Amino acid sequence: MVTRITLTVLASAASLVPLTGPTAPLEWGTGPLTVDSLPRVTYVAHRGGAREVPENSMSGLMAAYGRGTAQVLDFDTRMLRDGTLVVMHDPLLNRTTYLGGEVRGLDGREWRGVRLRPKASLPGSWRSERPPTVAEVLDRLGGRILLMLEAKDPHSLRPLASLLRSRGLTRSVFVNSNDPALARRAHALGLLTQLWRSAEQLREDRPERWRSYVDLLDVDFRGRDRDLRRAVRSGIRWVWAHTVVTPGQRDRVLALGCNGVITDAPGRLARVPVRGAARPVQRGARPWRA
Repeated sequence: MVTRITLTVLASAASLVPLTGPTAPLEWGTGPLTVDSLPRVTYVAHRGGAREVPENSMSGLMAAYGRGTAQVLDFDTRMLRDGTLVVMHDPLLNRTTYLGGEVRGLDGREWRGVRLRPKASLPGSWRSERPPTVAEVLDRLGGRILLMLEAKDPHSLRPLASLLRSRGLTRSVFVNSNDPALARRAHALGLLTQLWRSAEQLREDRPERWRSYVDLLDVDFRGRDRDLRRAVRSGIRWVWAHTVVTPGQRDRVLALGCNGVITDAPGRLARVPVRGAARPVQRGARPWRA
């Protein structure tokens, strides 16, 4: 059952205040943007850039897109009881909305009544809004910028694949999970696969075992140097580090050979140049599948 949280004041409606940075979004060509256009070092706005915008919100994703400080936008997905795929990180509504209860307890009609509760600590002022559905994000941003979505519900993989295929976005969206078995299933469905690993998991991982079906290895920046170097040498094409928030953290993982950072603060990192050139790291050979 969904229960309301008592609040005295709703979030006030106000215009968005962008961070300093490019005003034009990043786009290449006239067709759908694909992974072939990724730069040498990629910046990913984690949950849209959760220290700068309301996480997993349409206004936050659009602001991150418009600022042009990241080449990839990340968001989380969950499934409602009627199969509707929505954008939400937690299994419960309590932390980020004005409601309480389980996300999966709602249907699509009830989802229209959910309203996000922006953090007071965010820069600027943000209006309360309904969290989007996955289809809405794909229709608004798919092909205009690369996307990364985490499939929080394993059973949602086939519906997600259907949404991506129907929109011609199978080479424009990474599908993320912490489960190698789910990554293998996503690969079999013709999707771009992303596998995230914690610092603890990296100690025991042998990532070269996954290179036949993992396109992107998403490593915890807190991992040991030796573990990050092993990931870089695995033969997996992209190795990006999460969740980076400071220039120093970014500079370390790039120096260890990572070719991307997943950050809650893309605007902050964009304003601070990388210190020192990243040291070259020998990567394992891996033919790219079409």
